Amino acid sequence: MMVKAPERITYTDGHSFCPGCGHGIAIRLIGEVLQELGREEEAIAVLDVACGGMPIDIWRYDTIEAAHGRPVPTAVGVKFTRPQNPVIAYLGDGAAYSIGIAETIHSARRNDNITVIVLNNCVFGMTGGQMSPTSLQGQVTSSSIHGKSMEEGGGTLDVVSLLNKMDIAYLARASFCDAANIRKAKKYIKRALEKQMQGAGYSLVELLSPCPTNWAMEPVKAAKYIKDTIMPVFPVGEFIGKEDASL
Repeated sequence: MMVKAPERITYTDGHSFCPGCGHGIAIRLIGEVLQELGREEEAIAVLDVACGGMPIDIWRYDTIEAAHGRPVPTAVGVKFTRPQNPVIAYLGDGAAYSIGIAETIHSARRNDNITVIVLNNCVFGMTGGQMSPTSLQGQVTSSSIHGKSMEEGGGTLDVVSLLNKMDIAYLARASFCDAANIRKAKKYIKRALEKQMQGAGYSLVELLSPCPTNWAMEPVKAAKYIKDTIMPVFPVGEFIGKEDASL
């Protein structure tokens, strides 16, 4: 990460993120990438509500707050009207894979030329830490107090498994568990946006992010939980588009 924050990231009114939350890291990385690509003036961000909507007070880009779970179709509409602009849909795993799963899949099926950034913390964050489609088997949440099971909650959704055979431009997953993985996350975000700028089509980057408040963990322990428990279930790396990436 850069020593100095990008010029279009400001915290003049503070922020609402919990200590150790991964949203602040994601906001910073996206800002750094847009600045390095020289596309801050043209960038359009489409946000979800709740935690996923908080960047609207921090990013100084043209920004739209969509209905819950609808940043992806909103971003598609924006891209149709502004095809020359880099368009980013930014949302959490609950929005992208629960209420918004149809939009996530069908946008990929069409290979829409947008970039989707999903923060996956395996819970619904703002509403109280309820079980989400990505909650792990056995994970205790506010709506799975005895641990998620196939009988109560079903399987764990893996977006890479869903999209890995689709004809899309780029698919990657990164982790916010330590500095080395955060650097990879930035590289993946940059590659995803470059694919869009090349007109290659749909790109999605999933970011395994800590949620210390809803996991009832200190931030350091939450980072370790990602590395030791979440990453074995959700392997990180580039899955589509690596071979012809420009970096």
